[in-house]
Amino acid sequence: MTTLDCVEIQTTDQPTTSVIVLHGLGADGNDFVPICEELDLDAIGGARFVFPHAPTRPVTINGGYVMRAWYDILGTDGPHREDEAGLRSSLELVRALIERENARGIPSSRIVLAGFSQGCAMTLLSGLRHGERLAGLAGLSGYLPLAPTTAAERSAANADVPIFLAHGRVDPVIQLQRATASRDALQALGYAVEWHEYPMPHSVCPEEIVDLNRWLLRVLA
Repeated sequence: MTTLDCVEIQTTDQPTTSVIVLHGLGADGNDFVPICEELDLDAIGGARFVFPHAPTRPVTINGGYVMRAWYDILGTDGPHREDEAGLRSSLELVRALIERENARGIPSSRIVLAGFSQGCAMTLLSGLRHGERLAGLAGLSGYLPLAPTTAAERSAANADVPIFLAHGRVDPVIQLQRATASRDALQALGYAVEWHEYPMPHSVCPEEIVDLNRWLLRVLA
């Protein structure tokens, strides 16, 4: 299985946990390095942060321009025109990243999947379907993709996985209503979702990093 090129940062010589961070549309693995450098996970023994670069592909909504993207964006009507093939292809890439961490001595139970925007969508898509229990799923400024298939395809191993979701109240890219609908769908399936919203657009704010840090320390304790 193909393993993506990644940027990696270790906060200790022998990390006992891994945080895989999936970037948004048009960015790359470097995008969230400065933000994760603000996190302090020393209390749980330090971590390896893995920042994969998504494949490049034409993106329909951007006139077919080729950029890094986990899947195509076909239009603005959200779930009615999702790129299911692209989503499922990238799901396998994320699975390979988890398995690579397993091979390096980090069990799935010590791995957090996190992502922003498209990366959030991939975090939820992949994490809920993963066959081994993960430590947690953190989704920033995103949504639940392929929502109608989640109940049938989700893994029993992650039925109680902790989920952190955060969103900007004035996000013009992925509107708050779509994010809250995703939250509600997850809660209806029995997931424990820690929800946060902030007075920001499609971005990350300092308060969000503080809340995420607190959540990470709890799920990795």
